[in-house]
Amino acid sequence: MSQYREIITKSVVAKGRKYTQTHHTVLPPNKPSGILGCWIINHEYKAKKAGDKTEVFGTYEINVWYSYHNHTKTAVVTEKVEYKDKIKLSYRDDDSKGDDDVWVKVIQQPNCQEAVISDCGTKINVQAERELSVEVTGETKIVVSVNSFEDEWECERETAEEHDSK
Repeated sequence: MSQYREIITKSVVAKGRKYTQTHHTVLPPNKPSGILGCWIINHEYKAKKAGDKTEVFGTYEINVWYSYHNHTKTAVVTEKVEYKDKIKLSYRDDDSKGDDDVWVKVIQQPNCQEAVISDCGTKINVQAERELSVEVTGETKIVVSVNSFEDEWECERETAEEHDSK
């Protein structure tokens, strides 16, 4: 006859994932005549649980390399961007306790999809994308079956003789 035991342990109790496209307007000091490149660097983030969602707060830098003065000079303009993503959670265990550890995994680092000169000709419009995944760990209860017998182990008996030599 087997008995059951309840064990309290930490495990992943909820997950979420979100893909985001954003539009940014970068204001260069000179009137751009062409876009030579755009890249996003220095992505930093932190997360916290807020009800049935997770809030991810982050920043990254948009760098646009552009030409100006009728394509005779170049410059790079940098703009730091802040974001806040609310990611809905799907729970596996509705009865979990103390679920306040949030883990963020970046599926897609912030990336420039498109950078174009605005219609007014003085701004640069940047379209960026990112994708984040979150996991929430918390205490949960599992039930295990405990059997009252022990398997026989075949072990070869070893003997050892030790001498203390000084």
